[in-house]
Amino acid sequence: MATLTDIGKLITTDANSNRPVIAGTRTSVRRIAGLYNQGNNAEEIARRLNHLTITQIYAALTYYHANRLEIDQDIAAEQTAYEELAKQHYQATKP
Repeated sequence: MATLTDIGKLITTDANSNRPVIAGTRTSVRRIAGLYNQGNNAEEIARRLNHLTITQIYAALTYYHANRLEIDQDIAAEQTAYEELAKQHYQATKP
């Protein structure tokens, strides 16, 4: 008889960042979502991140789709913070 995988155990919360990650790895659901939003499908992501199984990729994508608003907001907030830091750096180095 085949062993069944409890997909609920494939995603956990990272204690340091309090963000969802693939259990047993430091790979965040955000990273998977970012690659997916760039047009990569699950198989392409699995080839690119070859330390992950296709099952882990699909679990991350399922989690992302179930929590899309929160994860997209988190990604947007980080992008805004990055742009602000880049702007400050540019202004500080401008002659």
